[in-house]
Amino acid sequence: MNSRSFDITAIRKDFPILNTEVHGKSLVYLDNAATTLKPKTVIDTVNKYYSAGTANVHRGLHYLSEQATTNFENVREKIRAFLNAEKTEEIVFTKGATEAINLVAYSYARKFLKKGDEIVISEMEHHSNIVPWQILRDTLGITLKIAPINDDGELIFEEFEKLLTPKTKLVGMVYISNSLGTINPVKKVIDAAHHAGAAVLIDGAQAVCHRRVDVRELDCDFFVFSGHKICGPTGIGVLYAKEHLLETMDPYQGGGDMIANVTFEKTTYNVLPHRFEAGTPHIAGVIGLGAALDYITSVGLKNIAAYEKELLEYGTQKLSEVKTIRLIGTAKEKTCVLSFLFEGIHAHDVGTLVDEEGVAIRTGHHCTQPVMQHFGIPATSRASLAFYNTKDDIDRLITALDKTRRIFN
Repeated sequence: MNSRSFDITAIRKDFPILNTEVHGKSLVYLDNAATTLKPKTVIDTVNKYYSAGTANVHRGLHYLSEQATTNFENVREKIRAFLNAEKTEEIVFTKGATEAINLVAYSYARKFLKKGDEIVISEMEHHSNIVPWQILRDTLGITLKIAPINDDGELIFEEFEKLLTPKTKLVGMVYISNSLGTINPVKKVIDAAHHAGAAVLIDGAQAVCHRRVDVRELDCDFFVFSGHKICGPTGIGVLYAKEHLLETMDPYQGGGDMIANVTFEKTTYNVLPHRFEAGTPHIAGVIGLGAALDYITSVGLKNIAAYEKELLEYGTQKLSEVKTIRLIGTAKEKTCVLSFLFEGIHAHDVGTLVDEEGVAIRTGHHCTQPVMQHFGIPATSRASLAFYNTKDDIDRLITALDKTRRIFN
């Protein structure tokens, strides 16, 4: 299958929510950077667990528990293969990308970094890849450095390189910006950071649904993503970390399932990766994520990328033709995010009026307030596309924006 034979009609039938009406109009969902829609196979898989397979995982000897454990751990192997990690021991389940970053901050950085050490992040980071490092800065006395972006929303790589010193111990970088769509040169970032002796965490939340990710090819030390950004359930995420790093890290939380033996005198921890998965996990979420990865794999990430490239080009052209609209985020390498300002109309007003036409977009700072500060603006309107969107969806957006302009005029 290629982009020309991409059966968008069949794909859209896989997503029941696309039959929904909003304000009496058929739904156009353009908020995929916030969360993706769920195909029927994911919904059915989660329902099947709750209706016919509910049980806790690990240690249970009865049939349902053994079945749930097998299904649960099979997903760990699917994720290993999906990311091309070396071992399943390198795959840790979390609540999402945010918790995965916090796990690295508390279990790795808090243990191995000291006062005077440096962490480098970029100006386009999501708050989840800013706040944990600020907490460490304020508690440990580390230095937090910010790599700047240009007015196209691109990382200024030369300035990033200048920030790297022998004191740099960790680099945190977003793969694809949720508010700009910029695709960062993460392989170059990782190589430069490693040359300086720093470990690298890549926030892949916006990347995994748009392009193939090979963590061994990238050679990143940590990689995080959220299930709900790749057509899976909410409340489930993944931390990939190199095994030798996980072996040196202390548990992030204490409780059941992360232990091997407990006495009042001493606790010994479970083997990898279970020592980082305290308590009953989000079993349905994990199993649903497995179904989502199966679905994405069946469609094909190459096919998705080719189709979305056409959508992005079409959407960019259509929005650029509207004289009162200014695009924010015009990087040469970007994916399906169209952030814009509507001259004379606040983003929240745009979002409200567009919604009345059945079109769902996101307005605000998108948890990237430093990006807004860079451009000197309070907020943008953001239409973010996915492989189940169409050019007709974009046309509906343009029509809704035209009506918005006429209302304000």
